[in-house]
Amino acid sequence: MIRSRPFVNHASRLHYLDSIIGNGDLQCIHQLRMDRRTFGLLCELLRSRGKVKADGLVTVEEQVCMFLDILSHHVKNRTISSRVFQSGEIVSRYFNSVLKGVLWLQSILLRAPEPMPENCTDGRWKWFKSCLGALDGTYIRVRVPENDKPRYRTRKGEIATNVLGVCSRDMKFIFVMPGWEGSASDSRILRDAIRKPTG
Repeated sequence: MIRSRPFVNHASRLHYLDSIIGNGDLQCIHQLRMDRRTFGLLCELLRSRGKVKADGLVTVEEQVCMFLDILSHHVKNRTISSRVFQSGEIVSRYFNSVLKGVLWLQSILLRAPEPMPENCTDGRWKWFKSCLGALDGTYIRVRVPENDKPRYRTRKGEIATNVLGVCSRDMKFIFVMPGWEGSASDSRILRDAIRKPTG
């Protein structure tokens, strides 16, 4: 009975993976926030250039699936470990391995923004010549412990975090700075963003 346990766990993990990516693009998009083709391309990139390797019984696809499941649904390692029959420590190790791989691929996955051309004729953007994009702050409601609520209370009385975002002309985020308390002013957050080493 004990000898067959690794095989049973492996079969259960494969069933988990198949239930997410084997039931069509709609299920894959719902679970991992990407279609099967994109999932396959990401796995291949991570395998070939991101230094993510299969070890023993866990494939790169299973590791990426766990990683995306955690990010997509904000679930804990404990929840994923019960789905894939691995310990929380092992799930954490695979999460960090895939995260390092994604960071390793940032030059491939992320595109550097291009400044607005001088000859821009778009009525909304022609005033932003040489700019990378437009920025704005927004509040996102959060739940925080009672003792932290005063810091996160906005001027309208909501408990929220203040997020600074920058969008390019094609409405894609090129910079996001989350985490500031709702009571922080937009100018304070912008000043902090400018002072960061990444500028």
